[in-house]
Amino acid sequence: MASNGHCDAYRLKVAAVVTFYMTAALVMVFVNKAVLNSSPDLPLLFLFLQLIIAVVLLHASAAVTSRVELPKLELHTAQNLIPVVSVNIIGLVFNTLCLRGVEASFFQIARGLNLPLTILVSSIHTRTKPSSRVILAAAVVTFGFLMGVAPSSSLPTTSVPSTLSLFYGFLSSLFIAFHAVLIKSSLPYCNNSTIQLAYWTNLGSAALLLPFVFLHGEFSVLEDLVHDSTWDPNVYLWGTLITGIFGFLLCVAGLLSIKVTSPITHMFSSAARTVIQTVLGVWLFNDILSSNRAASILLILLGTMYYTWIKSAETAVTPPSRRQNDVEALGSGRDGIPKDADGELTVIFSTPEEDKQ
Repeated sequence: MASNGHCDAYRLKVAAVVTFYMTAALVMVFVNKAVLNSSPDLPLLFLFLQLIIAVVLLHASAAVTSRVELPKLELHTAQNLIPVVSVNIIGLVFNTLCLRGVEASFFQIARGLNLPLTILVSSIHTRTKPSSRVILAAAVVTFGFLMGVAPSSSLPTTSVPSTLSLFYGFLSSLFIAFHAVLIKSSLPYCNNSTIQLAYWTNLGSAALLLPFVFLHGEFSVLEDLVHDSTWDPNVYLWGTLITGIFGFLLCVAGLLSIKVTSPITHMFSSAARTVIQTVLGVWLFNDILSSNRAASILLILLGTMYYTWIKSAETAVTPPSRRQNDVEALGSGRDGIPKDADGELTVIFSTPEEDKQ
């Protein structure tokens, strides 16, 4: 009886964590899209405010728990972290511009090269050749991407993504792959603390982005919109606040989903989220879902899940050596699984001692 109660409690915990993760991720995509639809000329300011909210929430977390230790702001550390911070903000900008230019249901396809590019960049960096099964998984995902972006006469003109938006999606995926490599080499500058690196990344990204917000004239655009009676500021203000908070929660949710469940369960929850995201995109934004796009999403999901299964099987045969830091916080998740594009850096709220248990 006690065993059955324990199993039921564990299943409930898994279900709660997966639901939390999926909800946070879906809120992020759709509220982001709603804000970008209502204020398409303020993408950089929107992103800047999200970063500031993340920094504020990290300070708030540090005030309520000793597990969150913020770094000392030192010039030497800042100089060493310039590469990872620069790559992070560039990837975030392209990610935002991509979402602004494509339908919500198409967003998964537009950034479909995330896995193949991560495998490629990682292989070049480590100077190792991926296995034939990994290459097959990448090939399936790539074929799914190409199928999704192929011209289709059945789509109305308004539903066809521009070449520039697709290019933004490619660049976003590419910089996420670079980011995964750079995180690993940047952690030593933050005492191998993922929380400190998260703080540096968000604060540094905001500092680097602010001049471009001015150069892009977005403060002037905001001033004009404030005096425009047709513009609804509530969508922008509430959307910014919600996405800032949920973006922070998504980092925690992604980590919990991997810690409480297996990597395969985590990836399946990501797949389920993608399906729900597609359905909601069609329902909320009247997106067009053609047979090509549906097949494309299916292939990308199958290729990604196959890759997850491969890495999990490899880990079961040869367990990886313990690292100083938790690899779930790196650019690649546990077992080499790429992290979700929605959260650029996972924040860890567990100590090394807890991980050893």
